[in-house]
Amino acid sequence: MTTSADHNYMFSRLPALRHRDYRLFFFGQCISLIGTWMQTIGQSWLVLELTHSALKLSLVSAVQFLPLMLLSLYAGTLVDRFPKRHLLIFTQTSLAVLAAILGSLTYFQVVQYWHILILASLLGLVNTLDIPTRQSFFIELVGKSDLMNAIGLNSSIFNLARIVGPALAGFLIGIFGIAICFYLNALSYLAVITGLWLIQTRSEGVADKAGSFSDLFQDVRQGLSYIGSVKLIRLPLILLALISTFVMNQNVLIPVLAQQDLGQNAAGYGLLMTAMGIGSFTGAIVIAVRSQAGPSLKYLLGGALGLSFFTLVLGFEDQYVLVCITLLIMGFCMTLFTALVNSMVQLNSADHMRGRVMSVFSLVFLGVTPIGSLIAGNIAEYAGVQNCLIISGIVGIMAVCYTAWLMRDVYAESRSPLKGEA
Repeated sequence: MTTSADHNYMFSRLPALRHRDYRLFFFGQCISLIGTWMQTIGQSWLVLELTHSALKLSLVSAVQFLPLMLLSLYAGTLVDRFPKRHLLIFTQTSLAVLAAILGSLTYFQVVQYWHILILASLLGLVNTLDIPTRQSFFIELVGKSDLMNAIGLNSSIFNLARIVGPALAGFLIGIFGIAICFYLNALSYLAVITGLWLIQTRSEGVADKAGSFSDLFQDVRQGLSYIGSVKLIRLPLILLALISTFVMNQNVLIPVLAQQDLGQNAAGYGLLMTAMGIGSFTGAIVIAVRSQAGPSLKYLLGGALGLSFFTLVLGFEDQYVLVCITLLIMGFCMTLFTALVNSMVQLNSADHMRGRVMSVFSLVFLGVTPIGSLIAGNIAEYAGVQNCLIISGIVGIMAVCYTAWLMRDVYAESRSPLKGEA
């Protein structure tokens, strides 16, 4: 039986859960993100079944994230203008509809490669608005003091879903076929939408709601100028851009590695992604529990370096168990790195600029995926996936060293957790 002392201890370690509205959003995301990962696995496997091509799989990834690359800066201005809760209800409903369409096309066996390309591009268009809105919504639910804990908790459920979703998808694909992944994902969005309707928080300080949209370009320029003026926002985003482009291409490389180099079926591929999810979940829990210490530049750089190094190691492995272990470590390092970048840039952002800052975060975290996916897909297609992993790891290590050199004065100024502007 849970006592008040147990609740007090939990809330002292995970203070974001003290907030009712955050709990509603949190538990809705717990369900929805499992569906999201099921669709990710199902879509990748469907493309490989239709095309047997790493390059065509990378093209799907590219078109899915192309809207983020082209439009995320402008999406940030919308996030700063409109109530975030209303925007999220719209985006989550749209994502559910797209998942249901893909499920129906697959179930009735009429799906073609070009269908997936179109739906992936529409999915990317909706996510261009959804991602910065969700990221900047946390501070309205919990406030600045519990923001890093909220980010860590959200990362933990994302990565817990990364454990459950791929394993469940691989199991269900073997029994019911791929369409079940898309249908279950469509249903899972109902949990988030219900939670959003029940949330009592109303967005405050929405910037320039009555302003003219002719000021859109000016808003973008102001946001970029602001980011360039704050070193603890600018430099972590530079590193994230480099790592996202050249190292974080697992959505293209891991399914190809599983099918073509390790001889695995959908279940084997799902377990590889589950191993990575376990590492990511562990990293997210560490971030959440240690959130009161604030984001540390040392651990941020260490996470990026570890991810790059073990990507290099993965390129030399051909044993399934060793690959699982390496992916687990990579997942831990990746979450440590990305969650700390997220926390650092949000804590150093002014309230009226946060939507635009997080749109740039979305751009360098996910919006560069079309570039990275096409680079990785081409190298994997013509040089082999393992050589691609080796090259990616080397480039990532060089990127970390270069960015660490740029940050040397910041690290010298503060060896304690970084919370203030520089």
